[in-house]
Formats: sequence, C-alpha cells, structure tokens
Amino acid sequence: MTAVLPEGVSRQVLDEFVARVRKQGAELYRDLPWRNTRDPYAIWISEVMLQQTQVARVLTRWERFMARFPTVDALASADTADVVEEWQGMGYNRRALALKRAADICACEFAGSLPVGVEELCKLPGIGEATAAGITAFSRDVPCVYIETNVRAVFIHEFFPGEERVADKQLRPLVEAACPCDDVRGWYYALLDVGAHLKKTQINPTRRSASYTKQSTFEGSRRQKRAWIVREVLANPGIAGDEIHRRLDGVEMRAGRDRVSDDEFRSILADLAQEGFFSLNDGGWRA
Repeated sequence: MTAVLPEGVSRQVLDEFVARVRKQGAELYRDLPWRNTRDPYAIWISEVMLQQTQVARVLTRWERFMARFPTVDALASADTADVVEEWQGMGYNRRALALKRAADICACEFAGSLPVGVEELCKLPGIGEATAAGITAFSRDVPCVYIETNVRAVFIHEFFPGEERVADKQLRPLVEAACPCDDVRGWYYALLDVGAHLKKTQINPTRRSASYTKQSTFEGSRRQKRAWIVREVLANPGIAGDEIHRRLDGVEMRAGRDRVSDDEFRSILADLAQEGFFSLNDGGWRA
C-alpha cells in the first residue's frame, strides 16, 4: 500500500510517531481473547461487538457467542430468533440481523468463508470500511486503512492539536502512510491500546472528530422501546400486539413515563417487522 504523505508531515516525523506508538502500545497491550486468533469469522464477530460497546461487556459475550455459533455455517444455519436472543444486552439488535444475513450469503456464495479484501467484505450486509479493514488487518496482516474511534483519538491528538471537527478524510492519508507493510496486526493493536489510554487519561480527543456524536439517552427513547419489544416477543412467541402494547405501557408508567401512543407503538412494530425481527402469524407476533 503506497501512500502520499500529507503536506507538512515529513517521513521522519511520521516514523518517529510510529516508533512512539509502537513502544507505548507494547507497554499498554491488552491481551484480549479475539487477539489470539486469525480466524476472520471470529475477528468479524469481535469487530461488530466492539462498535459502540465497551470492551468489558464484549469480554463477557464474545466467547459465549462463539461457543454457540462457532463458524459462519453455524451462524447461517441458526434461527434468526436464536441469533437475536444471543445478542440481547449488546445493543443495536440490527447488528444481529446483519450478521445473520451476511453469514447466509457467505455460506451460499463463499463456501462458509468470508470473502477476501476490504472491497469485497464491504459488499456484505452490516460491514462498513472500518469493520472490513479490521477483519483484513487482524486476520490476514494485510496493510489497509483502519479508522475507528481509538485510532482517531491517537491521530487527532498527535497531528491536530486544538483543531475541531477533524474529518476522516483528513486522517485517512496519515493512517495510510503510517500503516506498515508487515506486522499490521501489531501496529493497529498498538494504536487501539494507546487510543484507549488517551481517552481515559485526558479529554477524549475524538470529541474533536467530525464523526463524533454524543449518544442519546437510552431510557425512555424509541431505541429502548424497540429493544423491550424484541425481548418480549422472543420470550412470548405468538403474543398479540394489543398485549405487547399493554405490557409496554406498564413498563413505561412504572418508570414514571407516559403511555406509548398508538401511533408510536404501531410505527415501532411496523419498523421491526420490516427489518425482519418478527412477523404476524395467526394474530400473534413471532420472531
């Protein structure tokens, strides 16, 4: 991978930066279970789980998910309801659906393997450039541009001090130029660990990223209602819509919030059905 250095950044400056990150990364290295494999499927699952989810929570769930669905074919063969059920507590249930759909494609079109290369991986449901680059770097040790929140933290801290709204297109040439030809895994692990340290020990540099958005409050939100409905249908296959609404109203009122309007409830249920979480059969909702 050949990269053009950004204006004002010399090769010497970049090499010194890489050396510092390598050294600090070795000191801060986190021995996480998904770092002890080169299986693209296992790394894919970890990359998706780590999106907007704390490492501590993923540590409690990645091995459990892998035990239940150890391969692409196992995930493809599973019922969607079982995959969504296993995903509960990880947030953003859409990710579970995307994992299942992507596994179905891989089982049918790639003989139970993931396709090779960032561009091909990005064609699968739910896989964006960062996830595809993570799979590629950590499973194949191939140079690529991997930009996620901890990587942003390091580059913004080092090269954009005091600057606001730093766009990924400004970071990309730096990330590309810094990426080595070998030990790509080790390089990005170092960036991830240094970035995590920066975010804990000072004002989070990623707040100055154009990609940064403060997550909205979960309790009482539409996301919270969606997640509750999904759990309720998984626990009670065939439950009627009116009964779901009645129970949801009870949850909201016990939390000191208003009942859910008919329009909002119908809208949420329609969205979940359209996205493939469950369907209406014989008057009841089933995953």
